Amino acid sequence: MKTILIVEDVALNRDLLVQLLEEDYRLVLAGDGVAALEQAAQARPDLILMDLSLPRMDGWEATRRLKADAALAGIPVIVLSAHAMRGDEERARASGCDDFLTKPIDETLLYQKLAMHLGR
Repeated sequence: MKTILIVEDVALNRDLLVQLLEEDYRLVLAGDGVAALEQAAQARPDLILMDLSLPRMDGWEATRRLKADAALAGIPVIVLSAHAMRGDEERARASGCDDFLTKPIDETLLYQKLAMHLGR
């Protein structure tokens, strides 16, 4: 079973993702960017769903640090963000994100992107 690290500080959003994914994936949770780095190093997930607006360390910086770590750089990072302004996707990709989804989450698109990155 593939492991997904969900990095989300808003309980409602985190709970929704858990409900959508818990039957098909092993889930690891983090509520901020610092915890995301710790969980990624410990759990070695197959994919990370990363919010950008996080306490302690935002998703932009957490992703940059993940991609700078040779042991973690190969883990695909999909941004889940309410940041839907022009240029936000390009900025996310420049920080190392592999894909981008806007909130509210489109379930069909989420499953498509997971299949694309995890090969289902």
